[in-house]
Amino acid sequence: MADVSHRGDLAGHPDISEMQDRYARMLGGRDVALVDGPVFLVGLACAVSPWVVHFAGNQPALAMHNLIMGIAIAVLAIGFTVMPERMYGLSGAMCAMGVWMIIAPWIVGSGPDAGVIWTNIILGGLTFLLGLVCTVVAMRSSRTSM
Repeated sequence: MADVSHRGDLAGHPDISEMQDRYARMLGGRDVALVDGPVFLVGLACAVSPWVVHFAGNQPALAMHNLIMGIAIAVLAIGFTVMPERMYGLSGAMCAMGVWMIIAPWIVGSGPDAGVIWTNIILGGLTFLLGLVCTVVAMRSSRTSM
């Protein structure tokens, strides 16, 4: 039997360039894999915030708004995980969603209190920042692939 085990450094392996190319194809645009989880968590936090901060009863329109926005953000995170090369084009939309979350208490709600305002500002800011990270990394990876 032949000894096929490679001990030590793989730099001298005859197939190293082929293995690197295969590894790059397997990742397939997974440049911001660490952002998928936080985006999903922000989406969940946004969806449950009306009941956690207790404004579902006195701000029903804003509660429904946050539920829908949270589900949309979580779906984007799942899309980033499942098919990143197709979904990172929507990271700019996630930035817009973050800005909308920040101004929504005054547009969708009626007389929001400080808890509602701060919740939406924090969740909207996080959504905007995570969308910005996804956008920047997607732009960098598209430049390097040209």
